[in-house]
Amino acid sequence: MNSNDDDRIVWFAMSAPYRRELKAKERLEGMGIECFVPMTKAIVERRGIKRRETVPAIHNLIFVHTTKNIIKQAKQGIEYLQYRTKPCNGKNTPIIVPDREMEQFITITNARMEEITYLQPDEIDIKKGTKVRIHGGTFNGTEGIFVKIKGKRNRRVVVLIEGLAAVAINAELSPDIIEIL
Repeated sequence: MNSNDDDRIVWFAMSAPYRRELKAKERLEGMGIECFVPMTKAIVERRGIKRRETVPAIHNLIFVHTTKNIIKQAKQGIEYLQYRTKPCNGKNTPIIVPDREMEQFITITNARMEEITYLQPDEIDIKKGTKVRIHGGTFNGTEGIFVKIKGKRNRRVVVLIEGLAAVAINAELSPDIIEIL
């Protein structure tokens, strides 16, 4: 991202260590900044009592939709908020997720939580997959990669945010709604 892009709104991949992603989201939204934390259902035990709760699916990860200048200012007030970075030309640069990729990731993660599985990007071999688009149903218009996931009987459509997160659609998809790209 160069200095000419400082006022362009993009999705930054950010980290809020020690599981403070929801606290960071609350503070950023209080500043009027759009954020997204992928959530899932899990059994949580507190004081010996187990309950099913909605919790962050990927700890410490928060996506922030804003400009470079605004996130710089926000980071000054939220000292634990950090950029997720990737090496580029010998320097670590903030990871920026393309709008279309983020839009599809949000669509998938906002579906019924039983219909999706979160994966680490290294848990799947994307090279063996086929790029597809879904036509119809809850996931209409979603593009992903049709792959076999270890431990699952059928192949699944996976939406990947390179190096950060992957989410697999668990729902059975009829072959007639899947277009090979």
